[in-house]
Amino acid sequence: MTPSFDNLKLHIRRFTPITDQEFQSISPLFEILDTRKKEILLHAGKICNDHFFVLTGCLRMYFLSEKGTEHTVEFGLENWWLTDQMAYLNNATTSCYIQAVENSTILRLSKSAEDRLIHEYPAIKEYFLHIYQRGFAAAQKRSMLFREYNREELYHHFSSNYPKFIQRVPQYLIASYLGFSAEYLSEIRKKNIS
Repeated sequence: MTPSFDNLKLHIRRFTPITDQEFQSISPLFEILDTRKKEILLHAGKICNDHFFVLTGCLRMYFLSEKGTEHTVEFGLENWWLTDQMAYLNNATTSCYIQAVENSTILRLSKSAEDRLIHEYPAIKEYFLHIYQRGFAAAQKRSMLFREYNREELYHHFSSNYPKFIQRVPQYLIASYLGFSAEYLSEIRKKNIS
């Protein structure tokens, strides 16, 4: 077992007990991928069959508007899962792309493998229950923040609560995630410096 797989084992153990033997038996269902910066892992128009766990690096999920503008929906740093949940759960075509923001090492888990794990291993079923609950809670919180804060407040909230993203993710992608232009984000940052 490579040390990188230990990240997943430790992450699972944060939510539910799993023995080394159980983990050893589930490991072959995960595929390790080394991705280069800007590499696309999921293409719009394709069936979404994969769930990605970030071992090192950063991923983002985005879609293109009718005008061709990229809108970042979500990021994933180390120990985060990322997929187009609606398409993944329904074995449907996605309208999203998943791209490596940095050179990254990730684990890919197919939908059929995840279903098998949930069916055969109670600990994994409990683990994914926690993961999906946390993801749903995060989506609710983001929705509330977008309604509660103006754009400048939204940036300040994001930068103070997620400093790792500010340090690692290009500003134009943060602007895309927060729903405004890179130029507007630059104005906000200049205002805070002066």
